[in-house]
Amino acid sequence: MRIMFRKINGNLHHFMAVPAILLFGLFFLYPLMQGIGISLTDSNGMTEPNFVGLQNFFDFFRDDRARNDVMITVWFALGSAPLLNLFGLLYALFLDRKLAGRGIVRAAVYLPAVISPLIMGYIWYFILQPERGYLAHVLQGIGLGSLDVNWLGESSSALIVLIVVNVWQYVGMTMIVYLAGLQGIPADMYEAARMDGAGRWAAFRYLTLPLLYPSIKINVVTNIIGSLSVFEIIVALTDGGPGYATESLSIYILRMLYGSFTGYSTAVALILFVIILIPVALFLRFTRKSEYEL
Repeated sequence: MRIMFRKINGNLHHFMAVPAILLFGLFFLYPLMQGIGISLTDSNGMTEPNFVGLQNFFDFFRDDRARNDVMITVWFALGSAPLLNLFGLLYALFLDRKLAGRGIVRAAVYLPAVISPLIMGYIWYFILQPERGYLAHVLQGIGLGSLDVNWLGESSSALIVLIVVNVWQYVGMTMIVYLAGLQGIPADMYEAARMDGAGRWAAFRYLTLPLLYPSIKINVVTNIIGSLSVFEIIVALTDGGPGYATESLSIYILRMLYGSFTGYSTAVALILFVIILIPVALFLRFTRKSEYEL
């Protein structure tokens, strides 16, 4: 009996993973398998579906609107993810110092991230409205009314505005992760670097940056996923307009679903999953050997 209990205790750590594996299977693998099955049919959510094989995927690649939405989504991610990491790191480096009122500044930078992106989008929508928006009144008040343009109604500026608003809202979350990484670096390592004659730039390049690799990985991965799956901020500000100039793939999926193209929209959702997975997997693969440990 004692031998049996010892064997159970010796393998107890294996059983502790069972709940996580069950939840992973229930909430990820099972829906994924169901989604793959639906994507191979002409399901409309109401009548009995018929098996169509890969027809939905072929239809996607032949759809000009779908290809346009892929490009819009990629351009949005290419604009948002790098800026989020750049400004998040700059904020973290600045607010990691001993400054008066830095707690208030940290809270102010982080505050937009806790507000619903849909609500934040509507706030910016009323700010940017031409002629009657808050920005229009400010520009008219300082004699720059000629600069008041329809930022959200022009395809040349709408996507840029969306990127700026997205970065402004979520830069605080990126900053918090970098702050945690900076505060985990022992101060005596900087002291040793100064004693060795390293300047600020050398200390940042050869000490701070390598030791921030775990934080960089977290932020890059989460920002890639968030940017490629953008939805609420676009719905609130432009609803994909003008035309389809700012329609992301997530919005396209929802509109196809509401149009009773359930099988097709599920196929597009799987394609979006792959689009997100590829850059994340490549980034993790190429940075796997770049991480330093304290």
